[in-house]
Amino acid sequence: MIHLGIKSLMLHKLRSFLTMLGIIFGVCSVIAMLAIGEGASHEAQEAIKKLGPNNVIVRSIKPAGDPSSGGARRSFVADYGITRLDAERIKASIPGLSRLLPMRLIRDEVRFGTIKFPCQVVATLPYYTDITGTRIVHGRFLTPTDDFYRQNVCVLTAALASSLFPYQNPLDEHVKVGDGYYKVVGLVEERGTEDKRPQSGMTSGQPLDSNIYIPLGTAASRWGDTTVKRGAGSFEAEKVELHQVTLQFKDTDAVEAAVAPLNSLLSRFHKDKDYEFIVPIELLRQAERTKRIFNFVLGSIAAISLLVGGIGIMNIMLATVTERTREIGIRRALGAKKKDIVTQFLVETLVLSIGGGLIGVAFGVGVPFLVERFSDMKTIVTFWSVAIAFGISAAVGIVFGLYPARRAANLDPIDALRHT
Repeated sequence: MIHLGIKSLMLHKLRSFLTMLGIIFGVCSVIAMLAIGEGASHEAQEAIKKLGPNNVIVRSIKPAGDPSSGGARRSFVADYGITRLDAERIKASIPGLSRLLPMRLIRDEVRFGTIKFPCQVVATLPYYTDITGTRIVHGRFLTPTDDFYRQNVCVLTAALASSLFPYQNPLDEHVKVGDGYYKVVGLVEERGTEDKRPQSGMTSGQPLDSNIYIPLGTAASRWGDTTVKRGAGSFEAEKVELHQVTLQFKDTDAVEAAVAPLNSLLSRFHKDKDYEFIVPIELLRQAERTKRIFNFVLGSIAAISLLVGGIGIMNIMLATVTERTREIGIRRALGAKKKDIVTQFLVETLVLSIGGGLIGVAFGVGVPFLVERFSDMKTIVTFWSVAIAFGISAAVGIVFGLYPARRAANLDPIDALRHT
């Protein structure tokens, strides 16, 4: 029966191939869309994981009622955000806290000779790399001695260093930031995530790989707490002691238990809501939920094409039954049973669906590879997506082939023989 079914399909190669196209495109689209969705979800989750599942990030934000947003005054000083005293209170009262990392973030311009680039000055403490996972690629990071003596030293991101020093080693060279010169002592690999972007409008549209790291004490002595932007006939000034504080806890249980008391503590000393929390563990769980929903939606959309392919198979097989009515009558007259007729037609539909499924799997694995090769989009082909797509294609062959097969088997042999 299997040989006979395959032989029948080979008699109409073009029609058989066109029938398989629906299954091929259906399987390919299921695998490719799920691979693209999986890749996007993976990148989002990795970015969140880099923030640290045991961390809580507290960021200074400009309150909604701040006069800077209305433009009603020509000069003002906006005083908001997390203070050094807030950091001390958090360190003294929040249980389960392992370390606290304060940061100042200042937009400025870095120069070396005639080369200059906009940059973000990140004033922080020596254990920044331990908490954030930033990798040192050359030289060293900041030391406690640098911070204690307020040394004019800096660490550059590798991308910024390659722009400032295209033809020489940047270590031990001096760059100018603001009114001061800083000795380059190391290079780091910047992750390019949003956790280091200040909330002020000063940084809108700026790249995240142009950071320059200096000791927190050095920034306090060079810039103070107030930054000024001058315009035509007016100026804007902001006083922010700390733009961000990263709290590292001993475990994730301590993270979840600390969010409520942390919010309660800060709300007692801040009249306006001039801070926000970023809890990576909660973002990670939300990303996982979103991933499941996203995969379900993408899979459902792509599965529709498999359904269309199944309908195409049923349509062709019904037409085939009509064409081969006399053949069916002859086979029944020669002793073929109903189950033999059903088997023959089911074999044909299974060959179409499984063959189309195998070709679709090949295309489905290849398309994400091409997408990743010729774009910046990451794709991940999972075994379960291939198994589901191929399994559905086989099921489609059985479900949509069963009715034509049973219809063929139930034909009256005498009427079938009279069919012309």
